[in-house]
Amino acid sequence: MILYKQISALKAFISQNKQEGNSIGFVPTMGALHNGHISLISNCKSQNQITVCSIFVNPSQFNDPKDFEKYPVTLEKDIDMLEKNGCDVLFLPSVNEIYPNGFSNPPHYDLGYLETVLEGQYRPGHFQGVCQVVHRLLDIVQPHNLYLGQKDYQQCMVIKKLVELTKMEVQVVINPTLREADGLAMSSRNMRLSEKERQQAVRISETLLFIQQHIKPGFTGDLKQRAVQYLTAEGFKVDYVEIATAASLEIIDSWDGNTPLVALAAAYLNEVRLIDNMLLN
Repeated sequence: MILYKQISALKAFISQNKQEGNSIGFVPTMGALHNGHISLISNCKSQNQITVCSIFVNPSQFNDPKDFEKYPVTLEKDIDMLEKNGCDVLFLPSVNEIYPNGFSNPPHYDLGYLETVLEGQYRPGHFQGVCQVVHRLLDIVQPHNLYLGQKDYQQCMVIKKLVELTKMEVQVVINPTLREADGLAMSSRNMRLSEKERQQAVRISETLLFIQQHIKPGFTGDLKQRAVQYLTAEGFKVDYVEIATAASLEIIDSWDGNTPLVALAAAYLNEVRLIDNMLLN
């Protein structure tokens, strides 16, 4: 595996490989890697000649500075995992390399409705920061294919919108959420959970599974209310449990029995905020 810290050197490598006819696949991460990330690397490797992974904890997408400060950093372990799983290139830039002009006058991305609901509502500015860094990384790496995990369902939709807005020629590939044996969605934030919190955390996926098993045509509000009450009783501070259309993320209160749906949840266990989602039908 080759490690690049400078944009110019990485661009030269990418350019050379494109001239040789090699397809470039890209997996952007913030590090603290787990098997969910590795599944993206594996899928990328199976579909491209060159697999590029980036590790960059992006300051501009954290609306809570404390959350940024506490984001887990496990660089040595990350590098070891990437090497063992056959990643070709690791891009490890500094903040100055990604944002040479600092954070003043960032571009604005017209994300429309997507920025007003769920994560957009509870983390104002978050998706602008996501778009800012992903746009920058895509501009640097110029991949043919971009690999994302479904656990960040709304973020995947935002990045698809970004690609549409910027007219970048990249195919967005969404991989299914990888889960622990008990159903907890794999996440870098799980590293911040105590042993007791880790056992509690599985209640989120259990709640989504309950919704999946009990969803019926007609009014859906009762099901959402029961889900919120259950998580609250289990010690969570709930931001939301919602049922939305899978294609547009439109929040629904009544279901026609046919439209594909997704259930999404975000809740705090003490200081750690966990998110998850599940396709319902």
